[in-house]
Amino acid sequence: MSDDGKLPVVVLISGGGSNLQALIDGANASGAYEIVAVVSNKADAYGLVRAAQAGIATAVLDHREFADRETFDTALAGLIDGFKPGLVVLAGFMRILTPGFVRHYAGRMLNIHPSLLPKYQGLNTHARALEAGDVEHGCSVHFVTEELDGGPVVAQAKVAVLPGDTPQSLAARVLEQEHRLYPAVVRWFSEGRLRWNSTAPVFDNQPLAEPHSL
Repeated sequence: MSDDGKLPVVVLISGGGSNLQALIDGANASGAYEIVAVVSNKADAYGLVRAAQAGIATAVLDHREFADRETFDTALAGLIDGFKPGLVVLAGFMRILTPGFVRHYAGRMLNIHPSLLPKYQGLNTHARALEAGDVEHGCSVHFVTEELDGGPVVAQAKVAVLPGDTPQSLAARVLEQEHRLYPAVVRWFSEGRLRWNSTAPVFDNQPLAEPHSL
């Protein structure tokens, strides 16, 4: 915790940072956590502008300047650790993380994914949901493990799939729910309601048997 009792959070981004903005707004509203830095692998990521406008420290580490994933992730971990975060939050960070990096932040790294996991791990989730004829879709926040999009799910928010939906229209409604869901889960972690107990998440001192719905 920081001197003022707020959990220090580092957010990793690669793009526009709309979820970052929701997290910034959530930090201001709740006072439970403080985003101490925003790190991007792309110098032109608009999320860096959002962070700067909010007075948050920013850093860029271009993955193209490193020989391999392991070297990049080692440098990234060193950069992140310089900010002494209690939680690392992935918000559209478009990198597959190495096992060593994931283990380094085990139990203190969260990700948001635009599907109702375990459905549709990976990319193109909205099109895949439509192709499957799903009647509901949504987003999930999960702890990051070595399995891509496979860590224990903490919470989900659902939307109905409407007649005539396109991947774009469905994505827009899911994104609205992401902006509600992610700050709530980060707040739970910051308040100690959500934590990692060796191998599994615990919520309000009880093993988390199924994802919370929001």
